[in-house]
Amino acid sequence: MRHTNGFASIPGGTGVTPWTFERRDLRPDDIAVGIGYCGVCHSDLDALASAARGSARLVPGHEFTGTVTEVGADVTRFAVGDAVAVGNIVDSCGTCPACLARQENYCHDFPTLTYGGVDRQDGLPTQGGYSDEYVVREDFAYRIPPQLDPAAVAPLMCAGVTVWEPLRRWQVGPGSSVGVVGLGGLGHLAVKLAKALGARVTVFTTSPAKADAAYLLGADDVVLSSDDAAMAAQFDTHHLILDTASATHDMTPYLRALALDGTLCTLGITERLDFDPMALLIGRKSLASAGSGGTRATQELLDFCGEHGITADVEVLPVGEVDQALDRLRRNDVRYRFVLDLTA
Repeated sequence: MRHTNGFASIPGGTGVTPWTFERRDLRPDDIAVGIGYCGVCHSDLDALASAARGSARLVPGHEFTGTVTEVGADVTRFAVGDAVAVGNIVDSCGTCPACLARQENYCHDFPTLTYGGVDRQDGLPTQGGYSDEYVVREDFAYRIPPQLDPAAVAPLMCAGVTVWEPLRRWQVGPGSSVGVVGLGGLGHLAVKLAKALGARVTVFTTSPAKADAAYLLGADDVVLSSDDAAMAAQFDTHHLILDTASATHDMTPYLRALALDGTLCTLGITERLDFDPMALLIGRKSLASAGSGGTRATQELLDFCGEHGITADVEVLPVGEVDQALDRLRRNDVRYRFVLDLTA
């Protein structure tokens, strides 16, 4: 086993504390990654809160970049020294229809999560990227275009691919009209990617103060969702709307903003979906969802971002300030993603 230094949950607490734990030795198809940067996702807060209620320790972090430090005997895609990225899925059954389609995020046997999961071979819990090293199957590691900042690439592995998959699934391109609800970690990347694909992009926000930021990201229009007249003017306009809001809200105005045969894709995790069924029916509209990304789409995203110079807007903090990052994230005091520097 390999000794690893990281930051783990505190039973009964809200933050993390230094913790030394063990990772598996390399299997033939594994690579070891020395972690340089790890994004801080809102789901880390939920996972830490859950872990704090028990006695088992949890190391969060499921969007990170680093350098290959060792390879297994059968590895063919990577060599020591390669820059790589890892997302929130590190294994799957490999045999179900979803896996064969390289949509491992929908594995019928449930994908193995980067942390908080269970290793498919030894049954041990997986621990995440708030640590100095990770061991992962080569199939679930990805090449980073050399022109991209690895710190700003880290959030592409979760927030980025989550918005990328629906943009590709609904064939967004020149002539498309795309709406983005919310301008956080997911929303700001949705704007960048949709614009790079050639779409006209409208941001829907509850905060007038975010208008300038939306335009700087490339949005063509910004609509205040609390303005009934402005929302009514969006009727029958958009081919696809990506709803990234995580709080429960009325989706009816966004369904009405869809054009004929348009799709509202909900990406935020909410307790329930609220909408007027007639708003879905009139116009033969679709309500869909998506989450994370498969191996094909993830590498495609990174390659596209390399071609277009796209990364997340991040605030990088030394890993010693991880509790500060978590506290500020709880207060939504970030634009748009925290990234921990594991080398600092």
